[in-house]
Amino acid sequence: MQIIAKGGKALYGAPLGILMLEARFPRIPGDMGNATTWPFPVLYRVVRGATPERVVLNAAAGLLDDFLTGAQELVTDGAEAITTNCGFLSLFQAELAAHVRVPVATSALIQVPWVQATLPPGQRVGIITVSAQSLTSRHLTAAGVPADTPVVGTEHGREFFRVLVRGEKQEMDVALAAADILDAGRALVSRYADIGAIVLECTNMPPYAFALRETLGLPVFDIYSLITWLHAGLRPREFGVPADRAACLGSGAPSA
Repeated sequence: MQIIAKGGKALYGAPLGILMLEARFPRIPGDMGNATTWPFPVLYRVVRGATPERVVLNAAAGLLDDFLTGAQELVTDGAEAITTNCGFLSLFQAELAAHVRVPVATSALIQVPWVQATLPPGQRVGIITVSAQSLTSRHLTAAGVPADTPVVGTEHGREFFRVLVRGEKQEMDVALAAADILDAGRALVSRYADIGAIVLECTNMPPYAFALRETLGLPVFDIYSLITWLHAGLRPREFGVPADRAACLGSGAPSA
């Protein structure tokens, strides 16, 4: 049987492209920037000059063109969808999608409306972010998140914000970082009694999602849940129905 392989890409087998900030802090398993986090191959592209401090604290000012270029390079290399490793880049959602013309998921925050739709009446989604002071209505609106959504940040914690955003050191005490996330979660449910689920804005927070779920007893969604969902659409599970057979059945042709 003749087999014809189709070309047109530089890289194959990794349909998801990730735009990375330029940082040097540890990326432990579960972090978006640790390749072992993903149960499938991904393509990475570091956007030079896009430091966490610049993106989070300064609304990624002056960086749009750099992200557009990086996204296009990933698509040219073979990516079929694009994501980023900072939830604050929801600001670029519309521009990136229009530029590269493939599916784009810039931020875990775009899950908020989906999660809200699953909750019973009287409950709502709460957000844990790396910096509540910096997460503005512009970020929320760009992700389709209601402006009155409860938000709690980690900027007053002992480790997480200092290492990941301020870049005060290249080492991280994982236990202290976890404590910062859990403290933020406890503060969220303490302030807002109607929280029914949590969305983690920061792409460095998935390593702590399990502990947060065990501590609070609430569903927790993050960039990992978003990107595994996105990848499931890019590469649906194969259940044994060949494409040519499915096309035949769908056309109304008689079955054998």
